[in-house]
Amino acid sequence: MVDQRLGSWAFILGVIIAIIAGIAGGMVVEYSGWITLILVILGLIVGFLNISDKEINGFLIASIALIAVGTANLSFMNQLIPLLGDILQSMVRNVAIFVAPAALVVSLKAVYNLAAKPAA
Repeated sequence: MVDQRLGSWAFILGVIIAIIAGIAGGMVVEYSGWITLILVILGLIVGFLNISDKEINGFLIASIALIAVGTANLSFMNQLIPLLGDILQSMVRNVAIFVAPAALVVSLKAVYNLAAKPAA
């Protein structure tokens, strides 16, 4: 119960930090290392506490999509609305930084589950 609540709060906090840091952009450059560290730690907590064996496949598919979008170059949006592309790109990149450690933990859990099954 406490683990699940901690994992839920870690998820909410991680998403909020990723979005706020993305919006703040250049104003938090000097803290970017700390922000990244916090997002990684929160992502690890989410990976260890929130994802059950039934949710592994769905989580990994969603993680792949988020990480792929996080690598996209959204600066073309600046032509439409100035600064919007940079803000969106920063937000999505931060979300990808948050999700990647959780995806690592969950994928290792999936590999372990597959390796632990006896061969048929």
